[in-house]
Amino acid sequence: MATAVPVYPDLSGKVAVVTGGSRGIGAATVRALARNGAAVAAVARDREALAGVVATVGEGGGRAAGVVADCTDEHQLARAVGQIHDQLGVVDILAAFAGGDGMPVPTGSETAEHWRHVVDNELTSCFLTVSAFLPDLTASPTAAVITMSSAAGRQAAGSSAAYAAAKAGVVALSRHLASELAPYKIRVNCIAPSAIENDKMRVWVSAEQRAALATEFPLGRLGQPDDVANAAAFLASQASSWITGITLDVAGGKIML
Repeated sequence: MATAVPVYPDLSGKVAVVTGGSRGIGAATVRALARNGAAVAAVARDREALAGVVATVGEGGGRAAGVVADCTDEHQLARAVGQIHDQLGVVDILAAFAGGDGMPVPTGSETAEHWRHVVDNELTSCFLTVSAFLPDLTASPTAAVITMSSAAGRQAAGSSAAYAAAKAGVVALSRHLASELAPYKIRVNCIAPSAIENDKMRVWVSAEQRAALATEFPLGRLGQPDDVANAAAFLASQASSWITGITLDVAGGKIML
């Protein structure tokens, strides 16, 4: 269980966006950035869940806004940018975390419709999100982008081929963006979590199965949303000011490339 709470004073006063910010890793990242003094826009499709995250941040003395948008839709993202400008200002930090459709599907049972759905949710949404906020980021002197891959995009796993391919694509997209945007002093880094114990996992996987799964990790436990959120806060801050183009495996030691 993650217990350390990192503090990065340079994040205070920054404006951050976290897509997929209504639950799990995204919600934990919203809270971590707000705890560090950033004003955070949580972007997701579930209005009610967003309201809960925003309320929690407010109760802790932070500042957050919930913005409803589907990150596979460029028109909704354009509206979200305008709403965030009105409520919080120009964006300095972007955590493109929307996605999470990693349910296993045998390739022999894969359909073209499901393949396209997963690739849109996991990869195209990342491209559209970065594209929507790029004008803001190029205007910031300390802009940072953090993208979300997965252990499934780093080595063979139990997820669908569509998810693995999409998440590997996020790694490649992030590396390309890091090179392309470096002249603008925009840093782009990727996080690739492994098994994270979130609400979805607790529904799909029994406590006994989770305990058995934890033994497969060198560090002897499953990941928690805060493990990933703390890594995101580091990559968003100037503590990582000379780091760009990496993929950080937040995976309990299971992936050692």
